[in-house]
Amino acid sequence: MSLFGKYVAPAAALSALLIASASGMAADPAATQKTDLQRAKAELGKALFFDNNLSSTRSQSCATCHNPEFGFADPRGAASLGADGKSLGDRNAPTAAYAHLAPRFGFKANGVPFGGQFHDGRAATLQEQAGGPPLNPAEMAMASKAEVQGRLKENADYARSFVALYGAGVLDDADRAYDAMTDSIAAFEKTDVFSPFDSKYDRYLRGDYKMTGEEELGMTLFFSQQFTNCNVCHKLNAMPAATNEVFTNYEYHNIGVPVNAELRAANGVAPTHIDRGLAENPALKGQKAYEGKFKTPTLRNVAVTGPYMHNGVFKDLETVVRFYNKYNSRKPADQINPETGKPWGNPEIAATVSIKELEEGPALDDRRIKALVAFMKTLTDARYEPLVK
Repeated sequence: MSLFGKYVAPAAALSALLIASASGMAADPAATQKTDLQRAKAELGKALFFDNNLSSTRSQSCATCHNPEFGFADPRGAASLGADGKSLGDRNAPTAAYAHLAPRFGFKANGVPFGGQFHDGRAATLQEQAGGPPLNPAEMAMASKAEVQGRLKENADYARSFVALYGAGVLDDADRAYDAMTDSIAAFEKTDVFSPFDSKYDRYLRGDYKMTGEEELGMTLFFSQQFTNCNVCHKLNAMPAATNEVFTNYEYHNIGVPVNAELRAANGVAPTHIDRGLAENPALKGQKAYEGKFKTPTLRNVAVTGPYMHNGVFKDLETVVRFYNKYNSRKPADQINPETGKPWGNPEIAATVSIKELEEGPALDDRRIKALVAFMKTLTDARYEPLVK
């Protein structure tokens, strides 16, 4: 059975399930009541996540661009095609897996921005992120919250379920209906379906998997303070072998990614357009110090969620490692993109590139590059391991 089939609850059973859960809550202790409520909201959110009717053409759902069979990312290309069949974005759809673990967008004590959703953190929370695509003209393209409200009211199971979970009259007000919808979708995205922590790396920490020699070398290099600088940005917990590591510190950096000229040619965005990244976040709008910076992504499932970088410019995971290596190598061969046979290309915005962080490690030879890739493949959730090349 496909992952779609596994995760989608039969629509006819949805209302009965939710109402049954909700009706039994009053007699439960407070903690159990809260758990039951969240479970019921997640069941509703699951149906909404896969519902094509929440797009203008009734042809696209959240799962279209966050496909559960491919790490909750979009395997179709560098950017996702909109519900109208012609709109093509300028950024790669980030994985929704482990997204709920990102902290709310804000600033650390030292003033460094971190957290949030989307590549630029413009949605402070997971619920805010869930509310973006349905109203985005280039994505699901619904005209208004009222139009979404109308689609929800079409479904009798939804109508009963929303009332059971969010109270009488919830679908009679567009704002209230929309908030309830996004709250349910966020509840679904907080379930273990999105973050099972059952990769080879997790099993290794539990003593249930033995790393190969190549994987172990890659792990040593990754967590090393001497041989690479991977963990400067791609590690949240203090200990290198911490459980439930998300492999991102949720900070923002400009790593000098070149323009994806192929994508720009396909989506019609002017070649002279500049994606200003974090500086397009409403909290930091127009501030040049943040231009070209994007959120450090999780490395969970990275082997199956390509293409890579915020604009999907690189197709292969090894290419990504070689791109980082170019900052530390002076060999002419390392200044060539193996996917194009040409130089890597200039950063879209050069002034804010995180040179200090990028140049901390020594150059890597082919053996160590491949070892790092081998280790990153061990971060793949168990259900996606058959997809790893």
